[in-house]
Order: sequence, then structure tokens, then C-alpha cells
Amino acid sequence: MPPADAHTVPGTGADDTLDLRLTAELLALLGEETPAPRPRHEDPGLLDRPTEWKPVTTPAGVFQLVPVRLERDLALISRWMNDPAVAAFWELAGAETVTAGHLMPQLDGDGRSVPCLGVLSGVPMSYWEIYRADLDPLARHCPVRPHDTGIHLLIGDVDHRGRGTGTTLLRAVSDLVLDNRPRCTRVVAEPDVRNTPSVSAFLSAGFRYSAEVELPDKRAALMIRDRAHRARL
Repeated sequence: MPPADAHTVPGTGADDTLDLRLTAELLALLGEETPAPRPRHEDPGLLDRPTEWKPVTTPAGVFQLVPVRLERDLALISRWMNDPAVAAFWELAGAETVTAGHLMPQLDGDGRSVPCLGVLSGVPMSYWEIYRADLDPLARHCPVRPHDTGIHLLIGDVDHRGRGTGTTLLRAVSDLVLDNRPRCTRVVAEPDVRNTPSVSAFLSAGFRYSAEVELPDKRAALMIRDRAHRARL
């Protein structure tokens, strides 16, 4: 299980906005007709290709998950990981090699965990991991069902923290999972119980607080969004 947590508490950094060059590259990526390369050994049956899911319109703007590309995105994601509000829960602060060491096993893996950038209104502002919870070490610590799909999230752009954007995007991405993964009956997450804003964001996005779970690196709040109750929450 990655040392990942969900939506982080507001930070104080002032340099988390994106430079124009990177934004232009990502806009070009969104306009590509040829699908971006998948992880080297990705089995499309594991997660139903989240990097190919279509953009969605949300109250915060048009949102899309795009595949992480190490050569393009490493500096940006590493900068986010070094934000104190993020580092407190992801524990990946340090040189870019630290972030690369976290990303590369996913990029070179079989597709059971897929790292993505969250692009809102054309600007990368968040980092996501969509993963198979039933194939993750999480399954050793709590009951999971076949095809349960997990979410890790961090909001990298400080301008989108503390304004409800995390809640909006959690609902949008969990809807994307349920829309594109017919075999998945539940979307799950395990934020640190100390991360009150994260837990609150999941609750507001239609997740329920299922249990507290003792994991190797944290005490987590097991959050679940059920397909069966999706329309009511």
C-alpha cells in the first residue's frame, strides 16, 4: 500500500502554481488523438484504463485524469510532495529521486495502481492514484471485495484547498470509477484519521465512514462509497 493519503489540509506555499510551458504541454496532451502510452505491463482488465476515461464537467470546471509521464511531471509532483501540508501525510518529501522511487513501480507495474494528474480547466492541480484495493496490501488489514477500487489524492495547487474543490473532485472521480468499472461495487479510501479535512471531504462526496483500520504506517479511516447507495449520497 503506498504511503499515500487523501486530500490534504491547507498549506502555505506560494509557489505551487504551474508555469505556462507545462500547462501548454498538458493542453497538447489533452488534444492528442492517439491515446497516451499505458504502463509497461498494464493489464486493461485490472482497472479498465483510467487514463482513457473521458473528461467530466464539474461545478469547479472541466476535469480529466491524464497519465503521469515521469520526464514531464516529476518536478511538479516532487514540488507538491515537498509542501509541508502534503509531506505530513504522504511522507515523500526530499529530492526528486524520492518521488521517482514512488512513481516508477506503478509506471512499470501491471496496472493495479495507476498514477494520474488531475487537470482542472486545463491546469494540472492534483495528483491521483487509482488502485485495485483487493490486490493491494490494504486487503491484509480490512475486508475488501473483488474489484474494490481505491483512491489516493493530493491537491497540489494551494488555491484549490479549503474551498470544497476536493469534495467536488472526489465525487467526480468516484463517479468515473463506477461509470467505467461495471464490476466495481465500491470505491474505497483510507485517509489518516488525523487528517480531518480529508475525512470531511470524503463524507461530503458521498462516502461513508466504515471503520478505523490499523495500517503499518498510519491509523486510517476506511471510507466507502457504495454503488448501491450512490444516488442517495
